[in-house]
Amino acid sequence: MNIGLLFLKSNLTGIITFSELDWITSHQSNFTRLEESTAIKLGRMLDKGSINIGCRLNS
Repeated sequence: MNIGLLFLKSNLTGIITFSELDWITSHQSNFTRLEESTAIKLGRMLDKGSINIGCRLNS
């Protein structure tokens, strides 16, 4: 998984899954500064309600 692609997918769909959040927390010690800022931005979007925790259904 890639934090950049995860950010784009979450921004597009408005949803982030529990498994994606788990991946972020388990890999955050290996993030570069850019990846850290992207993870922080995802957290802020969750706080604002721009994205929600849920599941994506394939169509």
